[in-house]
Amino acid sequence: MSNGERAKQGGGEARRYSYVQMDVFTERRLEGNALAVFPDARGMSDAEMQAVARETRLSETTFVFPREPVVEREHGVRVRIFTPEEELPFAGHPTLGTAFALRERSGASEIALDLEVGRIPVEFTVEGGGRVFGEMRQVDPKMGESHSREEIARVAGLEVEDIATDLPIQTVSTGLAFAIVPLVTRKAAEKLALDWKRVAEYTERTEAKFLYFVTRECVDREARLHARMIFYNGEDPATGSAAGCAAAWMVEHGVAQADERVLIEQGLEAQRPSRIFVRAGKEGDRVVNVRVGGHAVEVMRGELFL
Repeated sequence: MSNGERAKQGGGEARRYSYVQMDVFTERRLEGNALAVFPDARGMSDAEMQAVARETRLSETTFVFPREPVVEREHGVRVRIFTPEEELPFAGHPTLGTAFALRERSGASEIALDLEVGRIPVEFTVEGGGRVFGEMRQVDPKMGESHSREEIARVAGLEVEDIATDLPIQTVSTGLAFAIVPLVTRKAAEKLALDWKRVAEYTERTEAKFLYFVTRECVDREARLHARMIFYNGEDPATGSAAGCAAAWMVEHGVAQADERVLIEQGLEAQRPSRIFVRAGKEGDRVVNVRVGGHAVEVMRGELFL
């Protein structure tokens, strides 16, 4: 029976939708950032998608709307992204995880997704041992406003001295705007105590939608940044959209060289270690060609009845 068709369930008729759950930005199950993917959500209303996202209680859930092959070749596979609270125009781990889930069916070397921000291609390469690495190209970054160390410290439960002085707190967007906040030490990252009401009041009057805290003091010697992102749904184990913004920020301010692939570690405080590989190029004075990549593994399959 195909998705959206009616089936007898619980004494009545219900529509039936299959889904898969992926762990993204990790090669190990039960780590990284979990994502529910509905490969064929045709027939679901906006209200139902939002209700399903609340039901999964994951940071994001994605809904795929298959179209004619000729349309998908030109525009990409139509995908919508929901948190338990709202629909997002773009998010990194849902983009990568959805592409991985679709690749399981097709084996394609590239899958393009048609998101609210536009067409986002994801390229796949096979590494040693048959491991598959996926890398998305995000829209070119918009480098935005700078922020006061005092104001960020106040909403984040930090001392002003916890925030680095040699790098700016700056809003960057590659589809979703984050203020990149450089901290001096990993200890400062560990003691974050965000007052979400204050954070929401602050972000409402700035360009940033969320805050992404980073420090150059890392656990993994291979990593360039250690990161945390805490939002209204709790702590995000891996934030691909923010990592893309951080890639642009790193190249803009000399933390990474143009087109150098570097590792961001995230999720350690949430007991969900994640490895996010990023790079960005430069054309003249502009940062361009932001790419975010990693691995993903399937952990669960099931069916939803509506």
